Amino acid sequence: MEDLAVIQTGGKQYVVSPDDVIDIEIIQGLKQSDKIEFDEVLLIKKGDKVEIGKPFLKNKKVSGTIIDQIKGDKINILKFKAKSRYRRRLGHRQNYLKVKIEKL
Repeated sequence: MEDLAVIQTGGKQYVVSPDDVIDIEIIQGLKQSDKIEFDEVLLIKKGDKVEIGKPFLKNKKVSGTIIDQIKGDKINILKFKAKSRYRRRLGHRQNYLKVKIEKL
């Protein structure tokens, strides 16, 4: 059986296992090779034992290491108003942290 956990960070939830690599929204003040701990753990499954939080588990943490800081794919934003010659085109690339999960 594979151990896994559900964590919450940046308003999003992620299903993670040890040695997984995930992309999370950037957290200010952190840089490459820093350790990070996620304390908003919603669920942990180890073997056949499952613990579910209401909403979070107390005294449970998931730790990882920041591997890299990357940018996501470009998103094009188009604004248009008919009959008024109004057109705007913008692009956006979100910053992410690549995190390797070490232990649950």
